[in-house]
Amino acid sequence: MKPRLATLIDLLHRCPDGALATHSVAMPGYPFATALPFATDQQHRPLFLISRLAEHTQNLAANPRASLLVRMPLADGEVARATLVGVVQPVEIEPLLVDRYLRYQPEAERFLQLGDFRFFRMDTAQARIIGGFAQAAWLDGERIGVTPRLTLADEQAALDALQAPDDVTLLGMDSLGLDILAGDERRRLGFGDQPLSAPDAVRTAQSLLDSMD
Repeated sequence: MKPRLATLIDLLHRCPDGALATHSVAMPGYPFATALPFATDQQHRPLFLISRLAEHTQNLAANPRASLLVRMPLADGEVARATLVGVVQPVEIEPLLVDRYLRYQPEAERFLQLGDFRFFRMDTAQARIIGGFAQAAWLDGERIGVTPRLTLADEQAALDALQAPDDVTLLGMDSLGLDILAGDERRRLGFGDQPLSAPDAVRTAQSLLDSMD
């Protein structure tokens, strides 16, 4: 059985979108949920790019409390899923983090050019994680980003140095794993239970990529 935190991080890095639920302004008292693309920052916090005119933007301005559902099919018809509950607020992010977001969500480039979209980040208070049948538990949100992490500069240098197979696109790397796109499938190559420093992460990532040949 995979640990709760490992299951959550795996879901956040492998799922290209999730269902974000906010408090509806148009229909007070009701939740408003819709599918929304996202990527994570170096602390595994979800980042969204949302139009200023979107329902979610109006809802979050009135009440930033929200939840995010992510899910991924497992073997034998089971589904791993997690519901994150927390606060979603607009943020200004540095260029390297914009680059990271666009590696995971390249179609968002055209939205950035419109000038009507801004980034929002979710800070999780609690997460309900279901790793399969009879594997459900709550996880404190403070545990998500506590692992030592690579800086965005470390990540960019690592991605520039790594040699990937021709059919693999490098998306991002942190101290716990490397995210790739193999064909049409987003995958995460985990480094193990212990976070790695930048040099060790690069060596481990290259070894995992070499094993794919």
